[in-house]
Amino acid sequence: MSTASKIYDFVIIGSGIGGLISAVLLAMEGKSVMVLEKNHQIGGSLQVFSRDKRVFDTGVHYIGSLDEGENLYQIFKYVGILDDLNMYRMGDDCYDLIRLADGSSFKHGQGYEQFKKGLYTDFPDEKEAIDQFCDKLQEYCSYFPLYNLEMYDPAKKNYIDSPDLLTLSGWDFVTSITSNKKMQSVLLGNGHLYAGDYKRTPFFVVALIMNSYLKGSYRMVDGGSQIAKALQKRLRQLGGEVLKHQEVIGAVSDEQGIVAVSTKVGDIFHGKNFISNVHPRQTVKMFGEERFRPAYMKRLENLKDTVSSFMLYLSLEEDRFPFLNHNVYAYANDNVWDSVEYNSETWPQAMFICTPPSKNQNDFATSLSVMCYMDFSEVKRWESSFNTVSISDGRDETYHAFKKRKEEQVICKLEEIYPDIRSAIKGVYSSTPLTYRDYIGTENGSLYGIEKDVNTIMISKMHAKTKLPNVYQTGQNLVFHGILGASIGALVTCFHFLDEKELIERIKSA
Repeated sequence: MSTASKIYDFVIIGSGIGGLISAVLLAMEGKSVMVLEKNHQIGGSLQVFSRDKRVFDTGVHYIGSLDEGENLYQIFKYVGILDDLNMYRMGDDCYDLIRLADGSSFKHGQGYEQFKKGLYTDFPDEKEAIDQFCDKLQEYCSYFPLYNLEMYDPAKKNYIDSPDLLTLSGWDFVTSITSNKKMQSVLLGNGHLYAGDYKRTPFFVVALIMNSYLKGSYRMVDGGSQIAKALQKRLRQLGGEVLKHQEVIGAVSDEQGIVAVSTKVGDIFHGKNFISNVHPRQTVKMFGEERFRPAYMKRLENLKDTVSSFMLYLSLEEDRFPFLNHNVYAYANDNVWDSVEYNSETWPQAMFICTPPSKNQNDFATSLSVMCYMDFSEVKRWESSFNTVSISDGRDETYHAFKKRKEEQVICKLEEIYPDIRSAIKGVYSSTPLTYRDYIGTENGSLYGIEKDVNTIMISKMHAKTKLPNVYQTGQNLVFHGILGASIGALVTCFHFLDEKELIERIKSA
């Protein structure tokens, strides 16, 4: 066992986007920062892998709010990584294509005017509903001051003073403004972004996520890991450190509280403050369940996580399949928000399809990725196994056979849309909820952490400050998920140590 003699101002557990943004923000203020990462690769959902000389994203396939002046653009600019990113802007007239069960397709254009223009053409009798939907998106976004890089103002309507705003159902609102089934499906057709479910998903989740993509949708050329690498580089410039292969398994305390964390390899890291970028349930386990109130423990145990996914990754032969500068959301179910809870016999009923850009991108794609909802119960029989680049307690042949069957099912569904796709395939690879569990660290490989359920919305509300005096949380479970959501979560956490007004103003004027 080795014990680091240095006492850091902040020890941050987990190098996902929330942890890294928090680390850089604090280091920019002269704080000493150590980030501990359990995996071989940093970045959490930004991790990538390579097959057949193609780079595949594992979790982040496109990012919103990156047009000049938008909130994520400003955050990235302020922390000093924007110029290091190689981004590919998606189509103005279509960044998301919604393909319904009958084969009809509808475009989502970037920007509210382009978005409405395309839908007006497809649904000339639904202009009022389209306008109502867009107005409601923008109205709800205005209720979240930090989302707009603004200070809380009690004189303005907001979700803090009016928590009932969080109880509007996304499905109920859309079905209230139009009875046109196709229109309903098109407005909510990119529900994979937040695991949209007609029984549970709140409208505010729809608004915050969808608005961000309307404000500048981009893909990262050759993978999103460049964001994590740029943040790591910036942190090191500021004197901070990132250590990999350091899985935190426990905490050390004295009469003053937590003074250090211990890792699986036997190292101990001392800190004045600790920030966890992992799931709240994992945070409690790391710092010791006995240190938290039973009521809080019970609440965490009762919270449901969002569904996981099966990912199909195809490397493609040269010049065989067109590059799509938009994503495709394809449904075999008439109700697009009735796909999270699926029948395994008819799986997959919903697919997210994208062709990632590469350097010197031309008219043809070099790879294709497909995401399909998958419940952890489908892989539960192998839950005792574990497999990452650095640690392997290998899966058996039945698991690999299961993956092969699922790969074939997805390819067959793809052929219904792209009849010649099979002839363009060079290599076939896939991941399951077990993969997400092992690499990301959520118990069941959840896509987006704790589910925001409109029926129990206040129960799922997480706070940055825990009951332990110097232990904090950050990341996607604080406000909302995704790159933008976790970055805003980092701001929320850092406000406990930095002047909120000054930081927001500096970000806005970056």
